[in-house]
Amino acid sequence: MELTVIGSSSEGNAYVLQNEREALLLEAGKPFKQVLAALEGQVNKVVGCLITHEHGDHAGRINEFLKYALPVYASQGTIENAKIRTSWKPTAIRQTEDGNGYLPLTLGNFRVIPFATKHDAAEPLGFYIWHEETGGVLFATDTFYLPCKFKGLNNILIECNYDPEILARRVESGDIPAALQERVRRSHLSYYTCLDALRANDLTAVNNIVLIHISEGNGNPTAFREGIQRATHKTVYTAKPGLKIKFNKSPF
Repeated sequence: MELTVIGSSSEGNAYVLQNEREALLLEAGKPFKQVLAALEGQVNKVVGCLITHEHGDHAGRINEFLKYALPVYASQGTIENAKIRTSWKPTAIRQTEDGNGYLPLTLGNFRVIPFATKHDAAEPLGFYIWHEETGGVLFATDTFYLPCKFKGLNNILIECNYDPEILARRVESGDIPAALQERVRRSHLSYYTCLDALRANDLTAVNNIVLIHISEGNGNPTAFREGIQRATHKTVYTAKPGLKIKFNKSPF
């Protein structure tokens, strides 16, 4: 299995998990033609597209994806707020009967367990994804903390958006307003909270950690990667357009 990063920033987010037979898309925040290029035109192997929430950098291109009649999945809250204008509609990810979780999805050979995240959106989600080639994959972005722990992790895509010290300095210098600082704190995962989330989980079998959605102004990709690598002793990447990684359960 291979992970391709199409985009991972406030300008747009999209990722592709694929092998020769099937592909799972994550987010719809970049032009579909870029995703199509990553797929080498093989749109028929797409088994689904998972969208975390309705904000433009994650779902702003959803209508382009839907025009290809792709199976797109999101929470009901996301669907209601995503400005959908096509006849082909997304499928709502259903909550459990008790309202305390979400029903799992089977998309081709991918098994997906959605979970609630903490962001300033209608009904944001993260996803635990399992495939026989990737093992357990965590996909968590745009959340100010992770309310869950995960078993059987082999690969991780996790937000590492900002450094609180950089953010505070920018407020002090007048570069950004204090209101924006508060919004970032209440909607995104800081470097330190990202590190705490990783430490809370068993990383023994993890092969790759990919730090996603790093803020251009409030983050430090090199320092983030080096710090997380020192703390976890794992292979760590910072997501950038065009990055391709072998995303397998086995490191060999």
